[in-house]
Amino acid sequence: MSNVFYMPPVTLMGPNAIQSLGAELASKELKKALIVTDGVLIEVGLVSKLTDELTAHNLDYVIYDGVQPNPTEKNIEDGLALLAESKADFVISFGGGSSHDTAKGIALVAANGGHIRDYSKGVHLSKKPQLPLVTVNTTAGTASEMTVFAIITNQQDQTKYPVVDKHFTPIIAVNDSELMVAMPKFLTATTGMDALTHAVEAYVSTAATPITDASAIKAIELIVNNLEAVVNNGQDRAARDAMQYGEYLAGMAFSNASLGYVHSMAHQLGGVYDLSHGLCNAILLAEVSRFNAKQVPERFVDIAKAMGIDTAAMTQEQAVDAALEAMDALSEKVGTKQRLADLGVTEDKLAFMAQNALNDACSLTNPRTASLDEIVEIFKARM
Repeated sequence: MSNVFYMPPVTLMGPNAIQSLGAELASKELKKALIVTDGVLIEVGLVSKLTDELTAHNLDYVIYDGVQPNPTEKNIEDGLALLAESKADFVISFGGGSSHDTAKGIALVAANGGHIRDYSKGVHLSKKPQLPLVTVNTTAGTASEMTVFAIITNQQDQTKYPVVDKHFTPIIAVNDSELMVAMPKFLTATTGMDALTHAVEAYVSTAATPITDASAIKAIELIVNNLEAVVNNGQDRAARDAMQYGEYLAGMAFSNASLGYVHSMAHQLGGVYDLSHGLCNAILLAEVSRFNAKQVPERFVDIAKAMGIDTAAMTQEQAVDAALEAMDALSEKVGTKQRLADLGVTEDKLAFMAQNALNDACSLTNPRTASLDEIVEIFKARM
């Protein structure tokens, strides 16, 4: 069986990387961008760093700033309408995963037609490349700036679903750590725990390869060693830069090895309760890992070592337990160790969410198969 590895052909990394974007775009004969972002990033002045760069290289643009924290099908439809009206010929997302996922949906549907939901019933279903997409990232978490995933909310039936398509891969990704310095403390924490979840789930995925393994393990090291520092001091440039590399490596891992039950369950919490995706992952990570460790304990021993745990004198079971405890300990230190009930989650919705989680594409590569009742019990353990 052969494997395919997807990632952007060009990624600009490090402090002030956005200042190299205009020159990259100028060589591609693109004329007008649809910038996909949210109003807050405009208000705080971050988007001007992008628009100034475009203007300096004689590139026109129009801005769609209606992106929601859990991006919806309507966000994509509204963006498509502005794209057609403005006659933009490429798309730039500016922000975190919500902006990137919305932009991916817009660019894919613009080129292929139909509705974004049409591309969620399998993987790699689009026939044609999307409109050229450039992603400018402002958070160290989702890695959506470089992955083949987009997560979309259907508000009508309270579901959140992944779309997995190779054509989502942007032509240029930008990870400028200076754009992340002003990120609020709690957003830093939730996106960082999201990145850790990506790395852990990719490492234990049934589709893991040596390439994704290497990316995931290094990502775990970087995130565990730097997340608490950057949550406590957002101006810590070294920690911000390390987190940027950690989340990107985690993206390389899960974009190609996929994910598991943490994400498929978190998607349902987002769809029903509109909760923060990273927070949901943080709450569920150790509990789902406890379930999975019964199938692949040796993988969690490796994760323990990557988290800095000295396992030399431990049994396999002790090393696994130490890894799970370290996940929860980090979550507590950065403020994401919360209970689902305190966030408004009620037990009457658990079976509905569990069924949708099992139908979620991320569940396909979880290392251990769960029943509906087992998924419900995992939810209950974090209530």
